[in-house]
Amino acid sequence: MGYKLAVFDMDGTILNTLEDLADAANYVLRRYGFPERSLQEVRSYLGNGIAALVKCAAPKETEEAVLKKMLADFLPYYGEHCEDKTKPYEGITELIQKLRSEGYLTAVVSNKADFAVQQLCEKYFPDCFDCAIGEREGARKKPAPDSVYAVLEELKVTKKDAVYIGDSEVDLKTARNSGLDEIIVTWGFREEEQMRALGARRIARTPGEVYEIIKEH
Repeated sequence: MGYKLAVFDMDGTILNTLEDLADAANYVLRRYGFPERSLQEVRSYLGNGIAALVKCAAPKETEEAVLKKMLADFLPYYGEHCEDKTKPYEGITELIQKLRSEGYLTAVVSNKADFAVQQLCEKYFPDCFDCAIGEREGARKKPAPDSVYAVLEELKVTKKDAVYIGDSEVDLKTARNSGLDEIIVTWGFREEEQMRALGARRIARTPGEVYEIIKEH
């Protein structure tokens, strides 16, 4: 066994969270009298955390004080509605379970608020991850390597024994900043051509292909 640990991004990689995030974004946009955003627009805003989503969704001239209030309204709403339409991507649960049955450690590192990461892991992936970390105070969010390093330290795994699996340019940078190999999936929030243009070398179009890449290492 080459790798010992598979670290997964959450949004766009193991969970399709797009509609619930879009609903929460549009809730706060309506609340402040701003135009709503389409699913495709929200899709393009994802990857850098909830504060970045709110900022991108709001009109460009929105003042920082208003953005802070919008974020404060977004968080409890999303906390109550983050399970309304969210669901695992087809084949993901089976992939994780198969890796674990073969002795691999598994983890989540996400820019989603940590409370939501814990809530969604418990809901959709009970007993599937050895460690799960979302955006928290005191740690830089991805693409900084802080949370990946925290997982490696907690699980006592070296960089060369871990692989990072994600769907976006943020994930590609996260893997490289952390010194991990990457696998970029195509079913999430970015297009394959876009990721190849950014230098992604190992592309998986199905969870089965993720498994094959991990096993071939």
